[in-house]
Amino acid sequence: MQLIHVQLGERSYDIAVVSSDLAGLRPFVRQRTKGSRAFVVTDEHVIEHADKVAASLADAGLQPLLVSLPAGEAQKSLTVASYLYDQLAEAGADRQTLVVAVGGGVIGDLAGFVAATWNRGLPLLMAPTTLLAMVDSSVGGKVGINHPRGKNLIGAFHQPIGVWIDTAFLSTLPDREYRSGLAEVVKYGVILDAELFAYLEQHAAAILARDAQCLRHIVARSCRLKANVVEQDERDQTGLRAVLNYGHTFAHAFETVGGYGAWLHGEAVAAGMICASRLAQRRGLIDAEVTERQRQLLQTFALPIAPLDWPVDDLLTTMRRDKKAVAGRLHFVLPKRIGEAALFADVPEEDVRAVLSYTGHGEI
Repeated sequence: MQLIHVQLGERSYDIAVVSSDLAGLRPFVRQRTKGSRAFVVTDEHVIEHADKVAASLADAGLQPLLVSLPAGEAQKSLTVASYLYDQLAEAGADRQTLVVAVGGGVIGDLAGFVAATWNRGLPLLMAPTTLLAMVDSSVGGKVGINHPRGKNLIGAFHQPIGVWIDTAFLSTLPDREYRSGLAEVVKYGVILDAELFAYLEQHAAAILARDAQCLRHIVARSCRLKANVVEQDERDQTGLRAVLNYGHTFAHAFETVGGYGAWLHGEAVAAGMICASRLAQRRGLIDAEVTERQRQLLQTFALPIAPLDWPVDDLLTTMRRDKKAVAGRLHFVLPKRIGEAALFADVPEEDVRAVLSYTGHGEI
């Protein structure tokens, strides 16, 4: 077991990275909760993994209640959250009832939001089953649900008591979802770690083949990088944590205008990163090579590098409602080089429009 400690005072917790070690889950949980019940939330695609987690929790002395939902982004809604509240009420959940999210980012965000808001906060254990959730959404305490006018507009900060990452869960992950998760790993390389970015370039074939050693490396390194940022800016108050949103202002607009169904989150992030990099080019922050390295790596991972044919005005309207926008003025995380990025305030809409309209030919 590899433990990555997230130092947040009384909210500190460990991220455990293991392979095929569900037996280790028992002491991991037992050391971190005094409760006697576990409310396990999962979806129909990973019910087999959730059953195994529930069995391990039962062996640890926690009585599990397993709730399986349909898969998909549509579950991140007030309606589904209310359904889970009803299940907690019927089960007589108390403030020590452990909420366990077994699934991808949707389940983690939804179950985490329910844990944050029921009875003024229940303990939460993240057990991510997708690469995207392992390296991103399960770490850091951001939980939430969607609103028709934007992604994750209803949410909270609620740190888990622990994150249990078993890379064996990835064996059942569809190829498209696996590649979607790689987009967030690429993101860490661009914004924080030039060495990680070079590692991805050099080991792309092995990573696509899900080589165990490569997988452990990129998961653990991504978690450590995110933990470093969260420790310094837990609640997005200093601007440092904002760099984790590289590509996301564009991506959330793509997801919202596309109706949350056209692309997986990582696919939207991939195209969003290229748009953000081109925006940095247009503003003279980087040269074309920085964008080109990202474009080539994302294409190697078979990820999108441009938005679909969505109306630019609709995308801009959605961006004005982005959480990072201030009084409708657009803020973007832009790269300064591979391994470093920063938040830039009040980016002119004409530059954003030019990037969204760019066809790939000529100057941006």
